[in-house]
Amino acid sequence: MPDRTLAETRFLRLLDRDGWTFVERPNSKGVVLIVPLTAERKLLFVEQFRAPLGRKAIEFPAGLIGDEPGHEREAPVASARRELVEETGYEARDLELVATTSTSPGMTNELVHFVLAWNLARVGKGGGVAGESIVVHEVPIGEARAWLAEREREGHVVAAKVYAGLYFANERWK
Repeated sequence: MPDRTLAETRFLRLLDRDGWTFVERPNSKGVVLIVPLTAERKLLFVEQFRAPLGRKAIEFPAGLIGDEPGHEREAPVASARRELVEETGYEARDLELVATTSTSPGMTNELVHFVLAWNLARVGKGGGVAGESIVVHEVPIGEARAWLAEREREGHVVAAKVYAGLYFANERWK
């Protein structure tokens, strides 16, 4: 029996496959998540309001791959380079794809591509594209866990992918 589309928007499609309801991204090749480290050994986190949560979230810079005209065939590392500049105002000389994994395998077919970024140079102000209001935080890598716990006490949600990103950062930059 073929998939049955229950609802569809530009970025999400709700499907039923033999009684299993799930979401897919019709106009994207996944998500790229960037774990950026400055020369001063500071990680760059982004803070922004997330409507599904009804409050602000702390995340690493990230974005959809191939969702914009002219970027349909973009590779994860190229997408990471572009998203890092858009969201943080930093450009990375060095980037490395370290993992590709499922975000929530029981709910979506979406994959996230983790990219480490270092040898950063500030080239702009960041803050995102039109419609985004992103605040960038620079946090020493050794203080990241305590800083994230403080944001949670303040009422922010810390995205699960942040903790996976910290794992990759600590593995790479011990």
